[in-house]
Amino acid sequence: MVEKIILAKPRGFCAGVEYAVGIVEKSLTEFDLPIYILKEIVHNKKIVQDLSLRGAKSVSSIEEVPKGSILIFSAHGVPPEFHTLAKERGLYVIDATCPLVRKVHLEAIRFVKEGYTILYIGHAGHDEALGVIAEAPDSIILINDKTEALSVQPPDNNKLAFLTQTTLSLKETGEIINILQKRFPQIIGPDKEDICYATTNRQAAVSELAKLSDLVLVLGSENSSNSQRLRECAEEFKINAYLIDGKEQIENTWFEKEEIKTIGITAGASAPESLVKEVVNYFQEKYPKIEISELTTIKEKTYFPIPNLKQKLIVSK
Repeated sequence: MVEKIILAKPRGFCAGVEYAVGIVEKSLTEFDLPIYILKEIVHNKKIVQDLSLRGAKSVSSIEEVPKGSILIFSAHGVPPEFHTLAKERGLYVIDATCPLVRKVHLEAIRFVKEGYTILYIGHAGHDEALGVIAEAPDSIILINDKTEALSVQPPDNNKLAFLTQTTLSLKETGEIINILQKRFPQIIGPDKEDICYATTNRQAAVSELAKLSDLVLVLGSENSSNSQRLRECAEEFKINAYLIDGKEQIENTWFEKEEIKTIGITAGASAPESLVKEVVNYFQEKYPKIEISELTTIKEKTYFPIPNLKQKLIVSK
């Protein structure tokens, strides 16, 4: 029977998500509704649904946005041509790209201007990867995994650089970088690895959490890359780990085995703390004597202030 819950800390919202969601929250109070978000402001179903109910509508393309409306670009960043499309449609744009993702865009632009071919380590089809690669599609080669790192044949081995998506597995990305550095000793990278502080901290925290747990629950949506990586990190410790959007997805069969006594809980960088609280309440109701504790591995201080939207972020397109 379940006797204990351990909560990982840090967990949940990172500074980039707080920044992007904060921009939408502020926009809802300062501008006429509805406002529009291209795709999802962050990869979390609850956040997207809640904001939609309040007047922030997610759209799949710029063409869906009425002329003269406010359009917010998500935390994941967008291809540069999206700004052109928005201008042609007469939209007002608020760019909520995470500053750490924006840094990767700027690094890509710099490397290409200096004549480098970029090997970009990321996941095909992910919004963040699509945005970065679109900065210079003829000069950026996507590396999905170690197999591709071993087989890639860049046009010029002497002018190579690598960049990474911010939400990857630390372990796997390190292995890919090692492969690239052995194959191409002259390859250069950013001054600091691009995997963001929050991804690093949450993966480290869930690794410590898994050592103390019989099973781990990760709060996050299926399309959240960083949440998927947390589940994978926990599974490396030979325990079951499940990615769930909320308490509704919990299955009692997961806890039927007698050896499941301690449950570890964490949340991806785009999952709100309210989801964690709902899951904890679920277990407290099911097991009234359950013990709740928190495992803190590092204290986070990063914060991205939300600027004056009317003066700084809104640009008449």
